[in-house]
Amino acid sequence: MPRIDAHHHLWDLARRDQPWMDGPWADPIHRTFTLEDLEPHLGANGVDATVVVQSSSSHDETVELLAVAHASARVAGVVGWADLTDPALPDVLAALRAAPGGDRLVGLRHQVQDEPDRHWLARPDVRRGLAHLADADLAYDLLITPRELPAAIDAVRDLPGLRFVLDHAAKPPVASGARDPWDGELAALAALPNVVCKLSGLVTEAAWDSWLPEHVLPYAEHVLDTFGPDRVLFGSDWPVCTLAATYDQVVDLADRATRRLTEAERAAVFGTSATRAYGLGA
Repeated sequence: MPRIDAHHHLWDLARRDQPWMDGPWADPIHRTFTLEDLEPHLGANGVDATVVVQSSSSHDETVELLAVAHASARVAGVVGWADLTDPALPDVLAALRAAPGGDRLVGLRHQVQDEPDRHWLARPDVRRGLAHLADADLAYDLLITPRELPAAIDAVRDLPGLRFVLDHAAKPPVASGARDPWDGELAALAALPNVVCKLSGLVTEAAWDSWLPEHVLPYAEHVLDTFGPDRVLFGSDWPVCTLAATYDQVVDLADRATRRLTEAERAAVFGTSATRAYGLGA
């Protein structure tokens, strides 16, 4: 089965800023990152295909990512951005699908973690947009923290026809070693059948300069225990991960976390779960 990196980013700072890079902490990644920059890491780790995920609230960025996918067989899917509250969202989605690479559009994402309202996912206009995604057979990536987990649980429960993908396991507090209430709320989310979880982004929730595998692995193992391997997707979160770890180190952590699984279960985490969640190649 193909080996898939289900979460990475590309951005060109000559085209647009990334407003979330809002301090000196982002200096190491405050430059342009292209698919050509990523390719050596994919080759070294036997990754066959990827899913590129939006990094800014920009329609133009989504069009550009679709064009990258159109030009490369490596990019199997694009999780883009569109305004969920736009009444014309169905027309926006149709236009994206008609653009070069539009057949690779597999989902949308919004930086819910940056919304002042922790219940943003409960807004009627947002729920209407999410329902349009279900009608369009697209997935929705949840970029949230533990603060927004309760609202995410409600949204996933109330929209059983929509496929949800939880990014970065809702960003648990790895650096502090705390587990509560993240672990219980993650289990409550995992009890809903229409959501899967990415095994991604955990190293940047740890202490960047001093983390050890034993700090991160308990959180990864909780993800696997609650969702099960068939509903967990490996993602590197490159290049954001490089704030704390190399691409190789992220892959090694995922290999360690899945070492206790069967070969079929590991194949799910590293490929088939992503294919199913995003309808890759459909």
